[in-house]
Amino acid sequence: MKRILLALAPLALSLLIPVQPVAAAPQAKVTQLTTEPLPEYPGKEVEMIVVDYPPGSVDPIHRHDAHAFVYVIDGSIVMGLNGGKTVTLHAGDTFHEGPEDVHTVGRNASSTKPAKFVVFLIKNKGAPVLTPVK
Repeated sequence: MKRILLALAPLALSLLIPVQPVAAAPQAKVTQLTTEPLPEYPGKEVEMIVVDYPPGSVDPIHRHDAHAFVYVIDGSIVMGLNGGKTVTLHAGDTFHEGPEDVHTVGRNASSTKPAKFVVFLIKNKGAPVLTPVK
């Protein structure tokens, strides 16, 4: 009986230690700037958005079903497509995602500084900006 109590004592004591919940990564803020039809390309439109990444922000895996052209305005971001090699982009850098690409990595490169970038999407008229991928 003493052996059992001695074996269970550390477990019982560990239950008294407060546990801090793990905070979720901060969400990106997406601001739509404009959407314009492309009459020369029936059924297509261009949408321009600004994405603000707080420090430590991480995107879920998604796709755009569009051509997405990224221009980094401030800070640094990490991008990766289709499970391949990631690239770190800094202010002034550009990045392209095709309509078949799955955006497997998208995050702020910094846990202390924000990042901001503009995205131009050429997509089907009325289609969502992004589609989550499981």
